[in-house]
Amino acid sequence: MKVLSRENLPQKNIRPIKVLQFGTGNFMRGFPDWVVDLLNEKAGFNGNIQMIQVHGRKPAYGINAQDGLYHVLIRGYQNGETVEENRLVDSVVGAINPYLEYPEFLSYGELPELEFIFSNTTEAGIYYDEKDKDRTVPPESFPGKLTALLFHRYDHFKGDPKKGLFILPCELIEDNGKKLKEIVLRYAELWDLPAGFSRWVDEKNSFCNTLVDRIVPGYPVDMGSKIQEKLGYKDEQLVMAEPFHFWAIEGPDVLRHKFPAEKIGLDVKVVKDLKPYRTRKVRILNGAHTAMVPVAYLKGLRLVKEAVDDPETGKFLKETIFEEIIPSLDPPKEELHRFANDVIDRFKNPFIKHQLSAIALNSISKFKVRVLPSILEYIKRREKAPKNLARSFAALIVFYKGHYGGFQIPLNDKPQILAFFDKIWKIKDAEGIVESVFAKLDFWERDLNLVPHLSHEVIKEVERLLAEEKK
Repeated sequence: MKVLSRENLPQKNIRPIKVLQFGTGNFMRGFPDWVVDLLNEKAGFNGNIQMIQVHGRKPAYGINAQDGLYHVLIRGYQNGETVEENRLVDSVVGAINPYLEYPEFLSYGELPELEFIFSNTTEAGIYYDEKDKDRTVPPESFPGKLTALLFHRYDHFKGDPKKGLFILPCELIEDNGKKLKEIVLRYAELWDLPAGFSRWVDEKNSFCNTLVDRIVPGYPVDMGSKIQEKLGYKDEQLVMAEPFHFWAIEGPDVLRHKFPAEKIGLDVKVVKDLKPYRTRKVRILNGAHTAMVPVAYLKGLRLVKEAVDDPETGKFLKETIFEEIIPSLDPPKEELHRFANDVIDRFKNPFIKHQLSAIALNSISKFKVRVLPSILEYIKRREKAPKNLARSFAALIVFYKGHYGGFQIPLNDKPQILAFFDKIWKIKDAEGIVESVFAKLDFWERDLNLVPHLSHEVIKEVERLLAEEKK
C-alpha cells in the first residue's frame, strides 16, 4: 500500500497560501479545510492552507509526514439514505509549530496572497495572558501569536490598508470574533505598538463572529485499516465527519464573493446577525438532545440512535421538536422544519455511537440554557405547559436520584448539585421534591414555582415515573 504523499499523487498542487489556520485538529480538517478544498475544485478559490500548531512543543509530525494530505470520510444518514463518501483533501500544505519555528511563523504574514485566518483553539483558547509581555518570543496565547503575526504583516506592508485579513474564529463561544479582536487590541496596548497598527486592526481587518456545526469524530479506529486498503493509500490522518454541516459567518457582503461556499451548494452563509441561527441550534439541536436524554435513559436506552429508533422515544422526540420547541421560536417555520429534520437524521447516524451519558454531563446547566427557554416561551404563547418538555423536566429530576429501576445512573455534575439532589430525594414526596427543585434560584435564576401551569404537570410526571419504577 502506497504512503499518502505528494510524490505518489498524479496532480500537482501549486496554489498560493490564502489561509493561515491556528489548529490542526479533527474538526478543522473535517470541516473548514474540506470547504476550502471544495472551493478550489468548484469555485476557482485557488488557495491553500498553512496550519499553525497551537498545542504542544513538538513538531507536527503526523500531517507533515503526508505532505498535508488526508482523506475526509463522510459517513451518516441524510434524507432517508445512508451516506458514504470519501474525499482526498489536498489544500493543506503542512503545519508548523511557532514555538520551534517562530521566525518562519511570522514570515507567513508577508504573503501577499494571504486573505484569511481560521482558528479552533478550543473554547478556552481565546484568552488574554498578561505574562505575554515580549512579542519577540512566541506568546503563550493564541490571540498573542495572532497579534504578533498581524503586526509583522502591518510592518512588512507599511500599513497597506489592502492587506487586512478576514479572521474567522471557529471556537464555540458567543461573539468569538468580537472577543478575539478585543484581545488583539489589548496586546497591541501591552506591547506599546504604534497607534496606526491598532487603527489598521480595527478598520482594515474583519473579525467575524461565527457559528459552526458539524460532528467530526476523527479517525475511525474500528474500520480505519479496511478503509485505507480500499483507498489504496496508507493514511493515518484520515477523519470521519457526518454529512450535515453548517457555518454562519457574521461578516461584510464582500465575503460572499471572497469565500463563495454558498454558491457551490454548501450550507455556509454570510449573515448580518448570528443570533437567530444560534438560538435555532441551541433550542432545537442541543435542546432536543438534552430533553431526550433523561426520558430515554430511564427507559433503559443508552445510545442516541437507540433512542431515536425506539418507537416511543422516537415519537416523543419528534413531537417535542415540532409541537413544542418550534412553536416557541420566531424564524420562518419552513426553515425551522428543515433544520429539525436534519437534526433527526443526525441523531440516526449509524456510524456514530453517541452515548446518552456523555450528553448528560452537567445536565442542570444545560437544561437551563437549552430547554427551559422553550418551556417558558411555550407557556407564554399557549397559556399551558408543554406536556413533553414537562415530562423531560420530571425525568431529569428523577434521573438525578442516581438510580432507577434497579440500575445506577452515572451522574456527572458539580458536587454541590449532586449533594442537593441527594438531600431532596430523602423527602420521598413528588410535590415536595419538585417544589424544592423549582425554588433553586442558583439553578434557574428564578423561582419556577411561580411559572403558571408548570409545576402541576411536572409533579404529575414525577409521580408517574416513580409508580412505574415500583412495577
